Amino acid sequence: MVRTGSLTDDLFTKLEAQIRSGALPAGARLPSQKEIALSENVSRTVVREAVARLAAQGLTVSRQGAGVFVAETTEYRAFQITRGEVQELADVIKLLEMRMAVETEMAGLAAARRTTADIGAIQDALAEMVAVGDDPMAAANADAAFHLAIARATQNEYYARFVEFLGLRLVPSRTLYLGDKPDEAHQAYAAKVLAEHEAIVDAIIRMDSARAREAARQHMHESLTRHSTLSASLRTRRRPEAAAD
Repeated sequence: MVRTGSLTDDLFTKLEAQIRSGALPAGARLPSQKEIALSENVSRTVVREAVARLAAQGLTVSRQGAGVFVAETTEYRAFQITRGEVQELADVIKLLEMRMAVETEMAGLAAARRTTADIGAIQDALAEMVAVGDDPMAAANADAAFHLAIARATQNEYYARFVEFLGLRLVPSRTLYLGDKPDEAHQAYAAKVLAEHEAIVDAIIRMDSARAREAARQHMHESLTRHSTLSASLRTRRRPEAAAD
């Protein structure tokens, strides 16, 4: 059985490609939901969700009584990563790959430019991560605050704005990786992540840009490896089930 989410993703990708390529130019009216459902052989629910995602990304606008049109500002739309796009493990891995490049250089600049106040903010965020370590969601919030404090320490407002924009999408909840594993596994995971963060902080405090970059790169590499391994494990588990069908 094909999941509605998969069909929605496929339809969204197809419509987005048509808009980006100019096949559906700015100002063009999209076919009605009924027409799209018939031509693509999907349900109206799938069409409605895909079109809603286009609107959420600023690709389309609705005009009451007239239909849905490609936005005139499509060519100039802001970069976005919506919450709905980072639901699947594969999407988390893509985001981690992008973060590796950003976080590595960000840590290096923070080490070179940080102030005493920046160090205090980074250490406060790290202390909060320790304090709420038993709560995955609170820990993810503290983790995001930690990376934002490093972004601000670069003295480059664009890093801070980018990290602030990503928000909690920046930090995959450990429940995605650990699932329903026992508390001991969650505690071990939290301790490992804490050690990785402490290595970054130590390098930033010492104003060692090279070591800060390496510590940040290592942290992102470990996170990417953890989630890639989980993805491979899940694919392996699904194969016997598919064969049984």
